[in-house]
Amino acid sequence: MNGTDTSTALWLRRFHPAPDSPVRLVCFPHAGGSAGFYRPVATRFSPGVDVIALQYPGRQDRRREPCVGDIGTLADLITDQLLTLDERPTVLFGHSMGAVLAFETAWRLEQQGAHAPKAVIASGRRGPSTTRTETVHRLGDDGILAEIRLLDGTQAQLLGDDEILRMALPALRADYRAIETYRCPPDRRLRCPLTVLTGQDDPRTSLAEARAWQHHSTGPFRLRVFPGGHFFLTDRQTAVNDEIARELDRP
Repeated sequence: MNGTDTSTALWLRRFHPAPDSPVRLVCFPHAGGSAGFYRPVATRFSPGVDVIALQYPGRQDRRREPCVGDIGTLADLITDQLLTLDERPTVLFGHSMGAVLAFETAWRLEQQGAHAPKAVIASGRRGPSTTRTETVHRLGDDGILAEIRLLDGTQAQLLGDDEILRMALPALRADYRAIETYRCPPDRRLRCPLTVLTGQDDPRTSLAEARAWQHHSTGPFRLRVFPGGHFFLTDRQTAVNDEIARELDRP
């Protein structure tokens, strides 16, 4: 398939199409996030990289679709979409919940034996088999908004807009349910290189928890610590893009 059918167009967004580029970058948004979060990344790497940003169901132009509140189900659906693309060297990048989705999707692609990524970059998330008791998805709307304020996400600027909040909260709740109920088999490992990026003041990921990613790949492992909190990448975008470029250029 050529990746332009209606279903694929809903999932896979290209802000700067680069059909003839030699490498591909697939970007997985955080909880409550949308494909547009990665527009600056697409601009940075155009036209040399085919940058795809995922748009999950239940948000923005897909808000009328049911949200998916399970990481495994969402990873299955994303894998199906990526398998429709032509095969070329690909790096998967995910932030927060997106890091886990990138990991699970990469594992599925490796199991398929096709479209296996050349590398995965996991940003702003603790190792998959680490656990914390978190129940944000069970809180009322005010509790979810308090969590967003704590993490200082890009949605924080929208907290005063009631109309936008009403549209965003169902997706936020479903995403928190997905990531908070996720359990990774401790022996699940990738074969490709794995790079982990973390903020030194992230309240949801300690340095030890970030380092725990090393148990989930038999390939080369690197950990990079940045100044900042959970959304360090918005303030350190140039440095994060340099890390992405390093993986894209990996032989």
